[in-house]
Amino acid sequence: MSVIEKSIEVNVPVTTAYNQWTQFEEFPRFMEGVEQVQQLDERRLHFKASIGGKEKEWNAVITEQVPDQRIAWISEGGAKNGGIITFSQVSDNKAKLNLRLEYEPEGAIEKTGDAIGVVSGRIEGDLQRFKEFIESRGSETGGWRGKVA
Repeated sequence: MSVIEKSIEVNVPVTTAYNQWTQFEEFPRFMEGVEQVQQLDERRLHFKASIGGKEKEWNAVITEQVPDQRIAWISEGGAKNGGIITFSQVSDNKAKLNLRLEYEPEGAIEKTGDAIGVVSGRIEGDLQRFKEFIESRGSETGGWRGKVA
């Protein structure tokens, strides 16, 4: 498994950043290659994405979710991945997001892309686009405050 760790500070309160991140169906607005996310229930999501020029689908299961603190997940079938994103308050109007992603590159194209840092750059870009998205809005598009343990 490959591991990527990235962080970013966003100029919104931690609750705003967390609430927006829980709007999983909005991921295609800022995540490169993610074409669709369908929330199946409180714990399960279905992803459609283009990775290395290939169309991929998989389900993700939320294994832990604590409002304003963390969301962890693992994949079920399809592209093997899992991770955790944590949210911390820097100040009243600034939050820090720390993302740790573990994934299994498949095939020569994905393995080459992984080796030269393509996925790492993509994740960094996704976080930057999330920052631009939430800061330009100033508020979340919705939020789910439930807890998954």
